[in-house]
Amino acid sequence: CYVLFAYDVAHAFDLAAAERRLASATQRQTVKQKRRAPAFFEYDPAPLRVTEPAESLAVGGQVTAPSVEFVLYDFGAVSVSYAIPLQGPLTELPGLSTILYGNEQLQTDSRRRVQQLVEALGDAAIRSRLAEFVEDYVVFQIEAFSEPLEASMLWTEHAQTVAQVLRAESRPLSQQEVSDALASRLSFGPNDATLIDTDVTLLFDPEGEDVRAVVEFANTQLLEMRYLDAQLDEALEQAYGLLGRSPGLRRFLPSPYGLPLQRLGRLQLDAAVLFEQVTNA
Repeated sequence: CYVLFAYDVAHAFDLAAAERRLASATQRQTVKQKRRAPAFFEYDPAPLRVTEPAESLAVGGQVTAPSVEFVLYDFGAVSVSYAIPLQGPLTELPGLSTILYGNEQLQTDSRRRVQQLVEALGDAAIRSRLAEFVEDYVVFQIEAFSEPLEASMLWTEHAQTVAQVLRAESRPLSQQEVSDALASRLSFGPNDATLIDTDVTLLFDPEGEDVRAVVEFANTQLLEMRYLDAQLDEALEQAYGLLGRSPGLRRFLPSPYGLPLQRLGRLQLDAAVLFEQVTNA
């Protein structure tokens, strides 16, 4: 199981400089020299992955692995990943999924670690600022079952359980809700499957690293779009507020609209650049 948290922390990263800084700053961090990315992703530059030793955390009767992984994207976003080794019956997953949904303990820990990471990056993080926005996601990866099981049984015989996992719901769901939860699924062969929902993905594949990378990137894309949308909304509200005021004596003074319009212009440019970066990977 992998719990992901995406943060917007800078306008952009100089990944080459970040790699040098993190490699020399501390022995506790391990910078992966081979930047992992699926072959079908045309990253340029490829994201930088950093592994940091961490104290294991008890979550929902399970324990996180003693390390945390960061993925730094050149457009200024960071994804934090906690791995939770699992072994047991499928029926235990809905309860764990419910606990992991918006988990405050892991979110607080991830924000603290990202703040420390940004401080270590220094000027490799361009126009750094850790936004309040966070986007969390959970990937349950099943590498194998104790008894052989065809992937199709996940949405037939075990449909109710899997739907509860995807919806982070411990209570039984209606047949309509189950069908809706299981609608977005992909399968290449009889022994692999990916079931995707808004907040959770269930992955049945012993070699699902590429799929996890895609899900992680999509979660980061969502964060960036939400953050940019909030900035634009705020700027538009300020602009409308100024336009709605009575001119009064201000008609004889320099225009008060200059700075708000400049900010809107910068946001438009930032939006265009960000859209190009996150959609062309």
